[in-house]
Amino acid sequence: MSTTEPRGLFLTFEGLDGSGKTTQMHLLAERLRHAGRRVLVTVEPGGTAIGAKIRSILLDRSHAGLTPEAELLLYFASRAQNIDEVILPALARGEIVLSDRFADSTLVYQGFGRGLGEEAVRAVERVACRGLKPHLTVYLEIDLETALERARARNQAAGGRETRMDEQSAEFYRRVAEGYRILIGREPERFRVIDGRRTPEKVAEDVWHAVAPVVGADSD
Repeated sequence: MSTTEPRGLFLTFEGLDGSGKTTQMHLLAERLRHAGRRVLVTVEPGGTAIGAKIRSILLDRSHAGLTPEAELLLYFASRAQNIDEVILPALARGEIVLSDRFADSTLVYQGFGRGLGEEAVRAVERVACRGLKPHLTVYLEIDLETALERARARNQAAGGRETRMDEQSAEFYRRVAEGYRILIGREPERFRVIDGRRTPEKVAEDVWHAVAPVVGADSD
């Protein structure tokens, strides 16, 4: 299936684990719905029944032996299913789609973090995503120590089931953060960088001011 020019808007949230992107995505969805907009929220990996099963493989701490190459392909398998089953139909209906992560995450986590390289990731992206790109990406910037502390506290509260990625080395996450900096430098027109260290309410206001012009809403 090839992608066509969507009628809706595709907005993604990116950042280190623990940056607050999931919280901010849901706060934005609530505000958009209150303004009368049709919004679909999705998450990666996941977003579909098939994607949820792939997610359980990717994030289960007992799967420490998963190879970087297998990891890369599983992330894009989940994404391809999500695109066809959820994202493209919603865009065709003219909805605003908000996604907790998209292909940028795989590029920085597997391409930079795992050292697979950008071209390997881009090659699979061309097959799985077929040119679909976000109209706008909100990047929540936060220091590595705070991000990891938040992520581990969150997963502990949730029962510690999805901790495999949180258990990577600090050096791995430094490579991921550098990957994000490189992407933002290349596409400043797509990325909106928001300071994620403040209270959720203050961050949400900055997110709204960044997103409102794109969705045609009043930023006040």
